[in-house]
Amino acid sequence: MASKVSFLLKSTSVIALSTRNINCLVAAITKPHRKVYLKQFMTVLQHPDGSTIKIRYHEPIGIIRLPLDLSKLSEKERKAILLERQPTPKKIVDDCEIENTFDENRYLKF
Repeated sequence: MASKVSFLLKSTSVIALSTRNINCLVAAITKPHRKVYLKQFMTVLQHPDGSTIKIRYHEPIGIIRLPLDLSKLSEKERKAILLERQPTPKKIVDDCEIENTFDENRYLKF
């Protein structure tokens, strides 16, 4: 009977020492990748006209921008927006040589 009690005491101390709070976030390097978040997060929703509202969203995103409807814009505005979306061309730098007008002989007398 005494051996059973001592065995139980030893086993409970080992169990108490080996318990850890292990969950899905212990070894996370990036954000937790879940399909469904339990909590809903406050997020800013930006309409195409620039107005913003706060909504609850199921993922922790800072801001959500709704796309512009190009069919409702005038031709001038549409061209301006499409021009902004295109990548800017790279500037070509010409390696122009600078004319050297320095005369070394002029400073020989000093």
